[in-house]
Amino acid sequence: MGARSDGVSDGATHQLGHRERLRDRARAGGLAALPDYELLELYLFRTFARGDVKPLAKALLTRFGTFAAVLAASRDELRTVAGIGEAAAIDLKLLHEAALRAGRDAFAHRPVISSWSALLGYVRVALANEPREQFRVLFLDKKNQLIADEVLNHGTVDHAPVYPREVMRRALELSSSNLILLHNHPSGDPTPSRPDIDMTKQIVEAGKALKITVHDHLVVGREGVASFKALGLF
Repeated sequence: MGARSDGVSDGATHQLGHRERLRDRARAGGLAALPDYELLELYLFRTFARGDVKPLAKALLTRFGTFAAVLAASRDELRTVAGIGEAAAIDLKLLHEAALRAGRDAFAHRPVISSWSALLGYVRVALANEPREQFRVLFLDKKNQLIADEVLNHGTVDHAPVYPREVMRRALELSSSNLILLHNHPSGDPTPSRPDIDMTKQIVEAGKALKITVHDHLVVGREGVASFKALGLF
């Protein structure tokens, strides 16, 4: 046992059969029917031309918790999983970037405030699984169409310092008339903190002096998205 007369090992033959069976299941039932580990396994086939990648897919999910968290992990974090090298890490980040761009395209060419469900889907992909706080701003024009989506600061696990003057300076550089503020809570709970509320008030006041409107501040966590406007916080 172990090798056939054609030089192909029994193990290799088994893996070829397994890969084809998984592809057949995807074709028959659709990708949505696959559990997370099999969807990840199917994607890893593209990086690893041969071999059993099921343990690797399961190790990634064990390490990061969810499919979305695997894609949101940094290249360095991904490489802490045995078997994930630079090529696999880049391929996984490619999938994450594709999801981000597809989500952004859903509202990029029309008024953002009329595409709210698409925006919420995008911010969840972009921020819900970030391990550190990240503060970013959607800069909008007079018609509320997206000019730029920019990260203005990275922070720690519970704080990302933001300076209202920096937000306004960048808005003026981009000729942006309207803003939507975004940041995440790595704890998972999107409930705004007192520092979040105070900082938002400062940015709103700074904008008034320059006739720049802050439409909302969205706080993103794994448990959901909190809207300052919906909560009546400004």
